Amino acid sequence: MNTLAVLENKGIEIRKSGRLDQNPAAVYLAKLGKRSRRVQMDALNVIADILSPGATYLEIPWHGIEYQHAQAVRSVLKERYSAASANRILSALRETIHQAWLLEQTTSDNYMRVKEIENVRGSTIPAGRAITSGEKTALINACIADQSPAGYRDAAIIALMVTVGPRRSEVVGLDLGDYDPETGRLKILGKGNKERATYLANGTLAAMADWMQIRGSEPGPLFIPIDRHGNMTLRRLSNQAIYNMLNKRIEEAAIKDFSPHDLRRTFISDALEAGADIATVAKMVGHASVTTTARYDRRPEKAKQKAAELLTIPYKRRLAEG
Repeated sequence: MNTLAVLENKGIEIRKSGRLDQNPAAVYLAKLGKRSRRVQMDALNVIADILSPGATYLEIPWHGIEYQHAQAVRSVLKERYSAASANRILSALRETIHQAWLLEQTTSDNYMRVKEIENVRGSTIPAGRAITSGEKTALINACIADQSPAGYRDAAIIALMVTVGPRRSEVVGLDLGDYDPETGRLKILGKGNKERATYLANGTLAAMADWMQIRGSEPGPLFIPIDRHGNMTLRRLSNQAIYNMLNKRIEEAAIKDFSPHDLRRTFISDALEAGADIATVAKMVGHASVTTTARYDRRPEKAKQKAAELLTIPYKRRLAEG
């Protein structure tokens, strides 16, 4: 018997919603940005399948979900997913029931009870890796060795991602007017259309000045496509273009592979290591909560490595590397 048996006994049928503006899940998804909407739609479909195997989020009577059903969902998520994934899915459930309450489809008491469902406890090894100082230097040197316009552009992008920590989508979304070369102030449009300001300094400021000289002053995207002949086109880069560029520079620098998001992780760890306040760093990268920022911090991993190096055993390599 599936977990919606109680609902079905009440006479509530599993049926496709005819009006999206009355579907709490659809209303919740409409509030989100494009990327978050896709992720949380998948989360709602996971919940729907748990409640009624084969169902989608459009077929679930969200208004009828009560505390016991939410607890049943939590139990299944705890068994199937990591704590982080389970809690993200539970967040989608809570927010959907919140919308059901706002649409006057469920009671305040029911919403508050579902809201009190506890997160799944647990921890996972942090994703990604930190980029070392030597690797950063190798990346920039690979760009400097390229005397084409792409070398100047890529140096500015990499320097920006390492010292400011923007997301790929935020980098490609920058316009020329978002940057003030006099003060180094950069305006970034983040998730949820929230704007934040940050400042470029030192080598990043120099790299951006060179790129601005190459790019010119014509209004439009700050970073633009450049073909293999060095010809520039005044249009916006794609997220994939940033990914491809980094892969090219990683190969030229002959360093270990990493993801674009690892540059963001590295910035957060480096800023905290340098003594920056975590609340300030959270604002710089556009995190609504310092808890999110703390998850990016790779300093604990460095501490573990240093601790391991304190303990030794008298064994030396006996076999030659083949």
